[in-house]
Formats: sequence, structure tokens, C-alpha cells
Amino acid sequence: MLEIIYQDEYFVAVNKPAGMLVHRSWLDKHETQFVMQTLRDQIDQHVFPLHRLDRPTSGVLVFALSSEVASQVMPMFANHEMEKTYHAIVRGWIEEGDVLDYALKVELDKIADKFASQDKEAQEAITAYEPLAKVEVPHSTGRFPTSRYCLMEMKPKTGRKHQLRRHMAHLRHPIVGDTSHGDGKHNRLFREVYDSHRLLLHASSLEFIHPFTGEKLVMKADVDETWQKLCAEFDWEMPQ
Repeated sequence: MLEIIYQDEYFVAVNKPAGMLVHRSWLDKHETQFVMQTLRDQIDQHVFPLHRLDRPTSGVLVFALSSEVASQVMPMFANHEMEKTYHAIVRGWIEEGDVLDYALKVELDKIADKFASQDKEAQEAITAYEPLAKVEVPHSTGRFPTSRYCLMEMKPKTGRKHQLRRHMAHLRHPIVGDTSHGDGKHNRLFREVYDSHRLLLHASSLEFIHPFTGEKLVMKADVDETWQKLCAEFDWEMPQ
């Protein structure tokens, strides 16, 4: 059963678990569980995705309840007429917040984009980020006897593929658990010491003006057990 965090006659939003695909993909033929099909069976009606979350990312995921609503609302999501807030655990300490304006080349999939042009211009990508808490743990990942980590809040202003993961890697503060843009030594430490086997990136909230009622919607998703254990271990408080 998926955790439904919002539902009205137009939308339904769930707290997507880490590791679950949004919908069927020929790239993952062996997968049997998908958010879209699970939700459809759970509420007994068709749902239409308005945006996506990477498979390893957890958090707020919104669907329209009809194709008409989806076609009206999709441009809002495409034009970023909403505020998305994510939380992540990253390597190292970031002392102050900033806005990173760093263009990203289109990240092509080896199979799906086999025939796509490799030389597209880099696209504008902007992320506001703010450190919330930090910790130093008595475990070595290299030269030093301890390792440092930071709890980050991030608000992407654009929606490029893997934007937050790539932006944090660019800042030399990769997200823990990121197997494609991260640091294997830190990922291994979290697996072996903290039993954390996931990308530590969570879509905590999504805010936008309801296009049909005019009210301000704030959809929030709580973190999972892995996150809760880490926050308890590091004496961190997740923002409400």
C-alpha cells in the first residue's frame, strides 16, 4: 500500500518509496512494482503522472485523476510554477547557503538515447541550497580518522535530469548513496556502519496554487525509517 498524502477530485499525491519506479519501462523489464499501477489498483481509478522522481529518490509524487486535468496542469509543472523542497545528506560540511547557477549537459541514457545527438548545448540549471545540520562521525573513509556529513535543504528552480545529484557533486559534496555521481567510500560507510542502502535524497514538499480552486496547496511527505534512524543517530531534527 502506498501512503496517500493528498487527494481531491483532481489530484492524488503519494509518498513514493525509494527504489520504486514511477511507471513501467522497457529498460527495467524485470521490475514488477510501479507506483502508477499500484496507486491505480489502490484507489480503483486511472492516474496520470504530472512529474517524475528518479527511482532511488523518495517523497512527494503527484498524479492527475483525469487526462483532462493532466493536460491542463502539465504546463504548470513544465514551467516550474511551484516550489519543490528536497532534503539530502551530503559528504562534508557546507557552511552557508547559496544559489548554484551551473548549466548541465543533457545526460543521455546508453540504451534509450543511443541515437540521440551527443553534442547538445548545456541547459540552464539553478538550485538554491541551505545547510541545516552537520555531524562528524568516528569512521574513516581515507586520510582522516573521522568523516563529516551535512543535512541539506535544496530548492531546484529548474528541472534537469539528476540536477540535485549533479549539482551537489559539482560542489564536491555528493549526496550519500548516489551510485552514479557520488563517492563510493562514503556510500560503503553508510551501508556497513548505518545499514543505509539508499540514495539519501527525499522530496519533502511541493507547493503550488490549485489551478481549479485557487487555494494554496502544500503537500508534504515524511522521511522513511532509514532517514529516521540516521537523524536519531546524528541528533538531527528534520524540518516539519
